[in-house]
Amino acid sequence: MGESYTFTVNGILRETEEEKPLLRYLRDDLHLTSVKDGCSEGACGTCTIVVDGKAVRSCILTTKKAVGKHILTVEGLTEAEQETFVYAFGAVGAVQCGFCIPGMVLSGKALLDQNPVPSEDEIKKAIRGNVCRCTGYKKIIEGISLAGAILRGERTVDPALERGERFGVGERAFRSDVRDKVLGRGEYCDDVALPGMVHASAVRSEYP
Repeated sequence: MGESYTFTVNGILRETEEEKPLLRYLRDDLHLTSVKDGCSEGACGTCTIVVDGKAVRSCILTTKKAVGKHILTVEGLTEAEQETFVYAFGAVGAVQCGFCIPGMVLSGKALLDQNPVPSEDEIKKAIRGNVCRCTGYKKIIEGISLAGAILRGERTVDPALERGERFGVGERAFRSDVRDKVLGRGEYCDDVALPGMVHASAVRSEYP
């Protein structure tokens, strides 16, 4: 019997005998769709998770290197934290395509756990490893700042905004897909998994 690797994911002890990128284990074995595969090279931050309290890119961590660690994904946030980030990101308009958002949320979570009252510059530093492809960073920074205020008890979640009870000219609009995208439930091509599904990949010439 080969070596086994044991670690905790969202409060549950997990064990595998396969040494591979933690990103692939979280996605392929545990089917945690909030952990997005944007580059597999540690460059974009879409696969960001929280490991022992720190924001880490899961594609550069392996199951072997994760032994004994406590790993958190968006699925493992408390209900209060999930509702906070859904509302905060939706209220300020921080979600567009949504692909980078779970990683942004966890970078924000790791920051707010260590520094409950971060400055704008500190938020910028916390998400410097997370690439946003469409929204731009201003609204995401505002979303993390608002989430911090809610978690500190200075602001509250307003469920009516998400329900759209006040839609109209001059009113803020809460996108209908915010919840699924913030919580990592929004389905992208790479999230589709069907029984017996065949995988294909382009093999390109090493030399042009």
